[in-house]
Amino acid sequence: MAASSHNPFPRSPNPSTRSYDSSSVSSATSPRPQVQLLGNLIGSNARLNTTPQPIGIPPLPPATQTGFQPYTPVTATSVMGRDSLPPTESVASTPGLSSAQLSANVSAQKRAYRQRRKDPSCDACRERKVKCDATETTSCSECSSRNVKCQFTKETNRRMSSIKQVQDLEKQMERVRRENSNLRRTLAERGEHMDVDTDGTEQLSQQLLPEINSEPRRRKRPTALPQDPSRARVAFRNLSKGVLKPPAPYRQPQTIITPFDHPRPSLPPKATVDMLLHTYYGAAHIMMPILHWPTLQHQVEELYQNTTNLQRVPISWHSMFFAVLAVGSLFSSDLYPDRTLRASEYLEASRKLTDPWNNDFDLDNVRASFLISLALNELNLKSGAWNWLGTAVRSAQDLDLHLEVAGVHSRVEADMRRRVWWAIYILDRMLSMEIGRPFMIDDADCDVALPEPFDDHFLHTEGPVPPPNAIPLTHFLHGIINIVRSFSAMRKACSSPVIEPPRLATFDNHFTACQKMFPEACFTGNASLIAPHMLMPLAYLLSTRLLLHRHNLAPGCPVEARNDAIQQCKVTAIETANLIARTNATLADTATAILVTHIFRSTLFLLLTGCYELASTCLRALRSIDVRRDVAIPCGRFLSFFLQILGAKQRELLTVLPRSTTPGYPSQVPLPDPRAVQDALLKDEELLIYTSADMQASTETAWVWIGAEREGPLIMPPSSTGGGLAHADNRTGLNAKEREDWGGWDSLIELTRTLASGAASPAPGYTPRAQTLPPIKMEQGANIAASGTGELGSNRNSPAAGATSGNRNTERISIANII
Repeated sequence: MAASSHNPFPRSPNPSTRSYDSSSVSSATSPRPQVQLLGNLIGSNARLNTTPQPIGIPPLPPATQTGFQPYTPVTATSVMGRDSLPPTESVASTPGLSSAQLSANVSAQKRAYRQRRKDPSCDACRERKVKCDATETTSCSECSSRNVKCQFTKETNRRMSSIKQVQDLEKQMERVRRENSNLRRTLAERGEHMDVDTDGTEQLSQQLLPEINSEPRRRKRPTALPQDPSRARVAFRNLSKGVLKPPAPYRQPQTIITPFDHPRPSLPPKATVDMLLHTYYGAAHIMMPILHWPTLQHQVEELYQNTTNLQRVPISWHSMFFAVLAVGSLFSSDLYPDRTLRASEYLEASRKLTDPWNNDFDLDNVRASFLISLALNELNLKSGAWNWLGTAVRSAQDLDLHLEVAGVHSRVEADMRRRVWWAIYILDRMLSMEIGRPFMIDDADCDVALPEPFDDHFLHTEGPVPPPNAIPLTHFLHGIINIVRSFSAMRKACSSPVIEPPRLATFDNHFTACQKMFPEACFTGNASLIAPHMLMPLAYLLSTRLLLHRHNLAPGCPVEARNDAIQQCKVTAIETANLIARTNATLADTATAILVTHIFRSTLFLLLTGCYELASTCLRALRSIDVRRDVAIPCGRFLSFFLQILGAKQRELLTVLPRSTTPGYPSQVPLPDPRAVQDALLKDEELLIYTSADMQASTETAWVWIGAEREGPLIMPPSSTGGGLAHADNRTGLNAKEREDWGGWDSLIELTRTLASGAASPAPGYTPRAQTLPPIKMEQGANIAASGTGELGSNRNSPAAGATSGNRNTERISIANII
């Protein structure tokens, strides 16, 4: 009788569209069992004894409480995925439990459950609008009395948590993230590793950035044997020849080897070498000191003491020496094109002294490949620089430069190994970000320590010996390392369509800490003058910050994210222009290709956002550099085109936007609100494409080329041959006519002044030339007047007076088609 009177329908987790199971409803006249009455009494007592909670959401459950679990099928031993308790009859008949204890236990169970259960009512109680006292394992008294299923299936019962509870949960999650990050850092310092299998591990790893001046995590090494295996080591070294190469510190020079004996080129005059070494030191060595300068000076003196027998000099050192002279030539004060021609000759000499079939490398081989890559990057031959950098990376890894190895007896040699590797690491990271290529170096494979924070003059074989009252470090290698070590996390963040504000704030805080590594004169609020060479290491920081925020300029990002990206890039561009204005000398002989490219990007954002005076500052800096960096002329041509498009769109908006008069000036010609004009320019998709510039060079980030395959078959162009390094067409990507058709830097400055005045008309004496940059849609039959007074982008389709409609060189852009 007891078994038949027990409710056979416990709380059902199965979703159903019905609230009741009609097949299980018993007769209305069926007597209620005594056990059921006992359960009702217990439930009533539990409701009466429950301490009233304040209005609102109850407090969060303790940490030991598991809360709700995912749904699992109900089995004979579990209900709702948990181990079931004995039925009511068994609990009531358990010896040793009094009625008060039983009532207290059930009441506590119900209170704990009701505190953590989100839905207070089952389907039946909700429809009848009565209070539900269901627990996790038993049905409520209402369903038990009516002998129906006690189930929670209606969507309306799934109530959302309050804002306060969500905020509390977010705070707990953030606290756990911080604790997890601290634990990971502690284990990394101990050389241990923590394997965590959570859903947020990947997202957390993307946000982790290395601490400033923190050493890389040490990789595990084999455990040493109790006894020294010297006998096996000797036999292994002798018998493993041709089978394997021991690690770099334990290799021995080969006794039988065919030397690579190429005819040595003649040496330049000693005075020329001294001058080029001086320019190399001021342009490259202060950022990437891969050479021990006192040692290099001593070797050069020995070289010129006996110039007749050059075969005594190792060929790898000779190749590296000419690469140093090539980089120094690019930053010399010689006139164009003598400077570039001499650098090309030195690079060619260094290449001829490089054995393409070399199988045994030394440190000078790595230095030579790195310096050739650096010079090619300054010559705007980025693909060639990428290729030679790959050679430097593989040669360095063959020498185990990426690992902190034992057995290096000299402190100078050990630190030079570190400096060479970190210089390669910097160029790999920066060049990859600039041209949109994958990294060649994986951080997980490297554990080499940071270089010692001392200049070359204080670094000796026994260790650093800095004199008292002297600055121990004057180069910027450590500051640049701290910047580029964030590129791995930055690349992972850029793999998502949009970078969220919290992650952007994390990177910005890291870059702020990196900026503190530079002298105080480089800070934003400082107004003191700075030397031009200080901008070269700062270009790494400013360019990285602009590239990070520019990622959210893509059309797939929300409007708020795109607007914020424009404003953040504008802030970086303003800081760049202010630093340029504070330089106490010209940037002509010290600017690197990275700095020129960053000034070009900053100018685009300053022009787009209406900061014309600061944009003029950047244009004057580019004018001082001009042909000294081959990338400057293509940047000027692009800026000329951008200024013409910007002026045309500004004039178009002045004619279509509503006009308003200024109070107190009734005779003044009404003009649209300048803020409305500027807002419309910031929303122009075509201008945003041009402002993104080299962002369209990568398949993963470009959106301007989408749909180009429908215009015609995509054919890979044949590789160009001839010309070499000395040919300007190869270095600039422009022919002679294209290098001259954009008007020059003075015309760009005048156009910028015109835009600032609001007239947006070409400057007197400057004739805009037709541009051929895709994907502008050109429309025939509308020409620009030769005097420069024609309205570029006017909505009138009739040709100008005296112009022929068939001249394709004077085609103009139709703003109507753009809109």
